[in-house]
Amino acid sequence: MTTQLRTGQARLETTTKVTLAVLALASGVYTYLGVRGLLNGTATIVFFGAVIYSAAVSVGIYAFWSYLMHFLPHVETARARFWLYVSMAVGSAMIIAMSSWLNAAALAGSAALEQHMSNATEVYQEQLDNAHANALAAQSLLPDIQLASKRFAALGEQERASGALTGTSGSGTVVQLLSQMSTELDRLAQEVEESRDDVKQHFEQGSRHLARMRELVSKSTGIEERVNAFGEEALKVLGEITALEQTSIAPSVKRAAEDLSKTFIAPVADGRDTSLQERQTAVVGRVERAVKAQSQALATAADEILNREPAHPPRFQPLSPPEAVLAYAGDFLPSWAGAISIDLLPAVLIFVMVIVEGQIRRQGGAELDAESMSAAEVMRGVEIFRHMEARFLGERRPEPPGPREPERAHPPDHPQEPGASPSTENVARLTPPRRADTTRD
Repeated sequence: MTTQLRTGQARLETTTKVTLAVLALASGVYTYLGVRGLLNGTATIVFFGAVIYSAAVSVGIYAFWSYLMHFLPHVETARARFWLYVSMAVGSAMIIAMSSWLNAAALAGSAALEQHMSNATEVYQEQLDNAHANALAAQSLLPDIQLASKRFAALGEQERASGALTGTSGSGTVVQLLSQMSTELDRLAQEVEESRDDVKQHFEQGSRHLARMRELVSKSTGIEERVNAFGEEALKVLGEITALEQTSIAPSVKRAAEDLSKTFIAPVADGRDTSLQERQTAVVGRVERAVKAQSQALATAADEILNREPAHPPRFQPLSPPEAVLAYAGDFLPSWAGAISIDLLPAVLIFVMVIVEGQIRRQGGAELDAESMSAAEVMRGVEIFRHMEARFLGERRPEPPGPREPERAHPPDHPQEPGASPSTENVARLTPPRRADTTRD
């Protein structure tokens, strides 16, 4: 298995380099597409700035993972491997910071901007409905105003026809007072009715702008053009919402209701006799109390409308594709996963290489070199050994003279060479005879 793992490593070395280069190039391309939306200036400055940044990212990613692939699998000590893993974690975080989020912007930037415009459309729709409801709330005061006006007018007619209030028919002080109150209330009711047309016009105009905004969200043209047109429509909707808030008739109703009681002046009784004058004065007092009660009721109703929460539409904030991807990151998790995977996939390859290298060591990788040596390499090794042996024997000092040992008989087929030592006898027997090598370097 060790031999097969070593063979696989050798065969996959080129594939690993090509894979790493392709991943780095892909990351650089998507980084270029992402960073282009962040730069400002002329087209030339934006182009060269994006190219230089993306090229630096590609080179940095390729160099970073190449260093780890060459060193991390071969480190044996736990301390050194720990620090290399720490370096890998820090480098991966830096790659995500300088490249992955731009890759995500290139992959999902248009979709994120569409999401931003869609959310803004919903906000403006809500605020437009709120402003419209506040403006229509003042219209609910119209029936009360008309009812009060009719009541005063009816009392005036009854007093003129039959003297229902004073007991004396005819047009006098009471009839004039009741007619005056009815006229003022009719004028206020007319203002409320006229404001209804303005409210309807502003609401319809705002609805048309919102429909145009929805079309821009789902349109298939360039995203930058759509964002610019969307901003213009959003500004128009904002103007219609403001107009609806200003069109509300509730403040006018409150002022008119307060004026009914504050500016009421009791007319002088003009009866022919003292008794009629007294009855007229008593009726005028009752009318005054009725006017004040009606005024207070209308003012209270107007206050309830004015105390409602007004519309506060936010101003549309254009975003670049990278900013939109960050703002709506939770909605584009698949795009983020793909962008990060492009940059961090080499980490998986490194883990595979670490596992394979560890398995080779456990299976006796040190003996693999001896098993895979060729005959030429074996012969070269033997020759180097002979040179070392000759040099070692030549540098040995002569032993001091002592009693001479008797010569031992040698087998006839293995004669001892002159100057050969017993320590090298076995080596000489096992070593094949040297041959003349005229091609050796």
